[in-house]
Amino acid sequence: MSNGTVSVELDGPNGRPSKSTVNGRPPAPNTQKSLQEASSVQKQQEVHFKASHGRVLADLKTRILHVLGIYLFTSGFLLTRLVLEHKSDCSVPPIALTGRYDAGSADQGCWHPKTFNKAVVLIVDALRYDFTVPYRPEDYDKQPHHFHNAFPILHTTSSKQPQNAFLRPFIADPPTTTLQRLKGLTTGTLPTFIDAGSNFAGTAIDEDNLVAQLRNANKRIVHLGDDTWHALFPDYFDPELTHPYDSFNVWDLHTVDNGVIEHLLPLLNPSNTSKWDVIFGHFLGVDHAGHRYGPDHPAMTAKLNQMDSVFRQVIDLLDEDTLLVVMGDHGMDAKGDHGGESDDEIQAALWMYSKRAAFGRTSPAYIQPPAHAKERPVAQIDLVPTLSLLLGMPIPFNNLGAPIEEAFIGSNGKDIENLALVNRLTGAQIHRYQREYARAQNLDATIQSPTLALWSTANEKFQDLQATKATKAEQWQNVFEAFSSYQQQNLSVCRSLWARFDLINIALGIAILISSFGLLLVYARSVHKDRADLTPVIFTRGALGVIMGLALGTGSTYVVTPDRLVPFSAFGAAMGGALGMASGLWSVRVALVSILPRDFWGWLAVVFTILPCIGFASNSYTIWEDEILLFFLSTFGILTLVSSLRQPVPSVRWLGCYHSIIFVLLTRVASLSRLCREEQMPFCKSTYYASATSSTSAPWQLLIPFFVAIILPDVLKAFYKSTESYHETAPFAVGFAYRMGLFLVAVFWTMDAADDGDWLAHVQNPTLQSLHGTSFLKDTRMRIAQLVLAVAFIGGYATYYYAKPMLSISATPRPTSSTSTASLSISSSNVVTTTPTSAITVHGYANVHGTRYLLLPLLWSLAATLAAKPMGTGALALCLWQILSLLEILAANPHLGSASSSSIGPIVLALLGSFHYFKTGHQASLASIQWESAFIPFKTVTYPGGPAMVALNTC
Repeated sequence: MSNGTVSVELDGPNGRPSKSTVNGRPPAPNTQKSLQEASSVQKQQEVHFKASHGRVLADLKTRILHVLGIYLFTSGFLLTRLVLEHKSDCSVPPIALTGRYDAGSADQGCWHPKTFNKAVVLIVDALRYDFTVPYRPEDYDKQPHHFHNAFPILHTTSSKQPQNAFLRPFIADPPTTTLQRLKGLTTGTLPTFIDAGSNFAGTAIDEDNLVAQLRNANKRIVHLGDDTWHALFPDYFDPELTHPYDSFNVWDLHTVDNGVIEHLLPLLNPSNTSKWDVIFGHFLGVDHAGHRYGPDHPAMTAKLNQMDSVFRQVIDLLDEDTLLVVMGDHGMDAKGDHGGESDDEIQAALWMYSKRAAFGRTSPAYIQPPAHAKERPVAQIDLVPTLSLLLGMPIPFNNLGAPIEEAFIGSNGKDIENLALVNRLTGAQIHRYQREYARAQNLDATIQSPTLALWSTANEKFQDLQATKATKAEQWQNVFEAFSSYQQQNLSVCRSLWARFDLINIALGIAILISSFGLLLVYARSVHKDRADLTPVIFTRGALGVIMGLALGTGSTYVVTPDRLVPFSAFGAAMGGALGMASGLWSVRVALVSILPRDFWGWLAVVFTILPCIGFASNSYTIWEDEILLFFLSTFGILTLVSSLRQPVPSVRWLGCYHSIIFVLLTRVASLSRLCREEQMPFCKSTYYASATSSTSAPWQLLIPFFVAIILPDVLKAFYKSTESYHETAPFAVGFAYRMGLFLVAVFWTMDAADDGDWLAHVQNPTLQSLHGTSFLKDTRMRIAQLVLAVAFIGGYATYYYAKPMLSISATPRPTSSTSTASLSISSSNVVTTTPTSAITVHGYANVHGTRYLLLPLLWSLAATLAAKPMGTGALALCLWQILSLLEILAANPHLGSASSSSIGPIVLALLGSFHYFKTGHQASLASIQWESAFIPFKTVTYPGGPAMVALNTC
């Protein structure tokens, strides 16, 4: 960078500049010439105005093309499922019932005799299967963890009372977010890709579901706990007995659970059982303990012990006519997060209990619950037909699940006839749904043929059995297996059908995006003619192209594929507009120059841009993107070091080499902070948290924000001083406000760790011990966070708005001598005299705008630092240092281009942003989103502040 000084010779009286000087030159000799110059300036301004507005129009048109391209691409990539509005009816079974049983009575059972009159369905959010079974040493896991053997009641009852209870692995379909899992648990359907984005913006379920069937049967439904249920089922629950609680404060482990316990146990008292038919209770403490601490933490042990105690009390209060269901909606990974599809995230637990002998096993080997989640798992959608038939409800219309064997095989394990009949009913409902879905979607017959063949085979076996006077268990077993095979095959077809990308729409979208990007590239870098004259041609031809392309695209749908009217019309309009704009550029091809780079650094920018784009087609690149970005940035630093060594000016050479080395070293240091994906194991070791199974920081990591508060302001001060700009507001903003803000961030995370680790319980000071068990730490750190945000945003903008230029002016008298050049000035007496001259130096002038503007993002970065964990604070500090070093590298290597015109500069800046996204504890997965950031400055969910903090942490 320039040293930021400007020297001015003062030769007027009293050291003032001589009047009538412009940039050191005398004024125009006559007025006519001045008018001509003014007219020329005005014309230049007009041309600039037209050119800038022309660029706006061109940019608008290419943005419209981008929107159409993205629309077509996402319509083919983001998988969706048609939701049918059909509802199952209690009086209309999907197939003719056998024997003398008549459909239509919810009191006796709509399609099948019901087993229970009441049900208590309790969801323990994130209850992973291995939380419920005894610990067994493995080669990879030789020591028990905090989550082992803390919740024994489920396994104990299933083992010792197999006729009263059973425990099975409960496999969730990704995405493993609570809202999507609740949809699957009540409708029996599969989620699609686009569902993943709606976890925090849930809308009411419109399709048929178990809760709606219960309400239609006039059942009194009570809900306790997680308020997500009320977004899905508004006005379904008894308003007097229902108690919802806010679900997103992951730092609160107890409020929801204690509320559920407080209201659940009294409802189970015999004097209150007449007030309800079905209770849905949703505990959140286990999930929140995982998010806050990770599963391997004493807090998880405490929550699982609490659940164990509560369910023992529930069992004691339960009557023989009530079914108790306990389940997890999903699991959690090694850090306590979820949202993805790893084994730990999808492997939940399901436990059913009844005080009378209602359950059985199809084999004596199944009496003991599975030792791990890979053994005899059931799909979560299987809960829907199981609960529906046990409670005498019709199976929801869109269900794809199958009845769970233990619930219908009988207490002796030999009622295979009942098991076959409920599978026949379920298969018939699935067949009815598939028939309506195929009709609505116009599905090809070849897609349905495998399942239709199995359906015919199963029905033939059942009819043959009906024709036999003396049926045998083997025949019923064959019928059961036939209908079960149909259900499994149908589920497989649906998974493939709803996981099938629309390659045509994807290809159309990519074609539009490529063409629009090419047009924008040519217009921005290749046109050397006056764009003010070119824009009308491009705009007119583009508009005509849109009209012609729209007509052609619409017409083609009636000839080729009538069901693709919208995508073909959009593609025709977009490509027609693109071709029209291209023809406009072709008309002035003599004014176009090559868009290809002309030097090494331009080609390097192209390589750094194209390689990551190509890499996204590779699964290994997606998994190891952080390490590949490390290679790119290190390569850039080494190449700029070589370039700097070739600079002729020693001071510039030294500056470039110094910052190139610093850039590489900072990149390597930042790479030490990492959060590993499951796919990277065992070749990656997480360092962002205290351990791979923790979501809290290690004690030594708490020192990082303090080191940042001490070192980073001095680094910034050095950059300001190198440009002679550390004047006016800079010392206060950088040396005091920014340093104090960083120090407060360090104090915040220390207090957070003290609260997590319960430090106050172990101190010897009586005053501090008296604060144990109070909200002192929570309240104090919240106020600190709010103060930091105020300094960052309010103080940052006010400082930028009111700050004076970071300048200082010094005057140095220059005595006259025989060798000096005299400065002539006109004195007040109009006598030409020779006077001593003075040298005025304006310090910081060359960077007067940049140094002032830097204060704004600098103070704003305090908010991002607050939203990151201690390791993230260090990564963000390194990122800021690297950005400033990058600017110095560009300044020291003129052939790279200036900071404003270089192509390699913005590309490397983008790579830095992606690199430090990974270094602040993130990965390209839902599970790595740090939702707890929403509660850094708040006690409860606060809109829009909470989501803004999550966005600040993530982006």
